[in-house]
Amino acid sequence: MLFNQLGLSAELLRAVDEKGYKEATPIQQQAIPHILEGHDLLAGAQTGTGKTAGFTLPLLQRLQHGTVNRRRIRALVLTPTRELAAEVGESVRAYGRYLPFRTAVIFGGVSINTQIDKLRKGVDVVVATPGRLLDHMQQGTIDLSAIEVLVLDEADRMLDMGFIRDIRKVLKVLPAERQNLLFSATFSDDIRNLAARTLNSPAEIQVAQKNTTADNVIQLVYPVDKLRKRELLSHRI
Repeated sequence: MLFNQLGLSAELLRAVDEKGYKEATPIQQQAIPHILEGHDLLAGAQTGTGKTAGFTLPLLQRLQHGTVNRRRIRALVLTPTRELAAEVGESVRAYGRYLPFRTAVIFGGVSINTQIDKLRKGVDVVVATPGRLLDHMQQGTIDLSAIEVLVLDEADRMLDMGFIRDIRKVLKVLPAERQNLLFSATFSDDIRNLAARTLNSPAEIQVAQKNTTADNVIQLVYPVDKLRKRELLSHRI
């Protein structure tokens, strides 16, 4: 299926075309229509399947055609790592280049003051890691009261990294009326529990066999004594 058959706006299709993309991946074909219709979504998709565009494109269109609430944060994307946050933030900027939205990417390990300055100027979309987002919440430097769309990206990794308590704290301050999108490579019992607490009558899609990795990912296992893990890592690097 081609991108121009998915009901995306002219501005988004122009940006997609400039990226050189014509045909949508399976996750994009299945996720985009559900998100455009306003449904909550539980999606099984691994890294490398095109899932970022699968939620970024319809998210931007929802904001484009939604209630105008200039310079208040209307969409929040939570990711497990700063690297993924940066990647998602770049996708939002690339696909939204012909839309009047501002994006802030928030993660730890860098100055919080720069992020505060950007938030004060007003942004529409925030991509964040849970820990740094909580820092802003505790300092009162971020307002999440106008969130219309919440995305939990690679939710299984966030749970593996111990972010469940942080996620719950974030959920408590969000508006009750919002669209929720949860993407995970695996559907463990913990993910199902999180989905049950977060999503409202969600559509469910899965583009790969349950709990499998993407075909283009090669996995290797190196048995090693616990005390020699760093030595092995150094050797592999």
